[in-house]
Amino acid sequence: MTALISRPARPLTGAAAVPGDKSISHRALILGALAVGETRIAGLLASADVLATVAAVKALGAQAEQGENGDWRVYGRGVGGLAEPQGVLDMGNSGTAARLLIGVVATHPLTVTFAGDKSLSVRPMERVMTPLRQMGAQFTTRSGGCLPITITGTPSPVPIVYELPVASAQIKSAVLLAGLNTPGRTTVIEPQPTRDHTERMLGHFGTEVVIMVKPGAPGAKEITLTGQPELTGAEVRVPGDISSAAFPLVAALLVPDSKITLTGVGVNPLRSGLIETLREMGAAISIDNPRNEGGEPVADLTVVTSGLKGVTVSGARAPRMIDEYPILAVAAAYAQGVTRLEGLAELRVKESDRLDAIVRGLTAAGIEVEASDDALTVKGGGGPPPGGARIEARLDHRIAMAFLVLGMVAEAPVEIDDATTIDTSFPGFADLMNGLGAAVAAQKEG
Repeated sequence: MTALISRPARPLTGAAAVPGDKSISHRALILGALAVGETRIAGLLASADVLATVAAVKALGAQAEQGENGDWRVYGRGVGGLAEPQGVLDMGNSGTAARLLIGVVATHPLTVTFAGDKSLSVRPMERVMTPLRQMGAQFTTRSGGCLPITITGTPSPVPIVYELPVASAQIKSAVLLAGLNTPGRTTVIEPQPTRDHTERMLGHFGTEVVIMVKPGAPGAKEITLTGQPELTGAEVRVPGDISSAAFPLVAALLVPDSKITLTGVGVNPLRSGLIETLREMGAAISIDNPRNEGGEPVADLTVVTSGLKGVTVSGARAPRMIDEYPILAVAAAYAQGVTRLEGLAELRVKESDRLDAIVRGLTAAGIEVEASDDALTVKGGGGPPPGGARIEARLDHRIAMAFLVLGMVAEAPVEIDDATTIDTSFPGFADLMNGLGAAVAAQKEG
């Protein structure tokens, strides 16, 4: 375990590039493994989560290697060409990698066992197994439908039309990736829009994907994929992860006299709910130099210290910022007035029960909060909260980073009991923040 302590920061200044987008990194590796020929990936996030995907695609028969310039090359097996691995595929802490690769394997005639760490092994997997059974896959799981899971993929997959029971890009992606090796057309109906990296990247690799808006249902879409295409290796440039950018971004909004620029950040409109919410709260965030890289919108974000006010955020926005609620709760604690966040039920089944972790952490730091099963109310004081707490990160990287940011803006330092899992998404987090002006350091025993 690595304990870190975050002390009140001096003004944050300068420019920085956050690590590559984790969601896009996973998908680039997986589709590269299913393509014919070479896929080159620039900016891949070399975190523990993504390296678990590297190991998995290699175990399934693809080649993946990092060049001297830091770019990765993947040599794929083609759709339907994966090989049965010799051992268990260990997904570590990555729910995205597990669910997407379960989808891929489900329509290959392979038997594969997936496992994960303590945190991942209690996260729900039945939500992806339900549609994949309809396509012909068979599963053996432990109680509760959690990892480890053994899949017997079907040699004769059946295309389905599947309506998502919850707004989840991971379920959607698992079904679409299973549809790649399925004859005919596989359709996913989503009642609310979720991040669309899979659809964008499928098109980038040469798959026919048709997206239709459902009439009379605002935001609802039908995504249809034509199976058994020949994917062609492609060039992919992974943008900076907006979920990682959220931490220095909020810190700069709250630490007095700060101004920073975060370069090359992905600003996909289905991921930018946090920016929209912070602007509603009064944040000065400018989106500069917008461009398109590999099918994804990218820009530079300039952030200036701002006075924030409390707002109410509808649950309809949750799918566009589901990973950002821990750091948004920190911003709400500093804002003037009450902030109410709705539609948070999905936080209960993340790397930890994030809603409970947020409530307990804020309460320990002297902030008044109220929570229900799917909503959170934070009573902000319009300035630095008390702080002075030791927070249990619960093996959750976003909880750890959010409360380290709280320590930068609180009256007294905040300590994180275990920051080890930060490397699953943001290697070098403390160094980047300290380079901008923060004071994050290892906490000595005693």
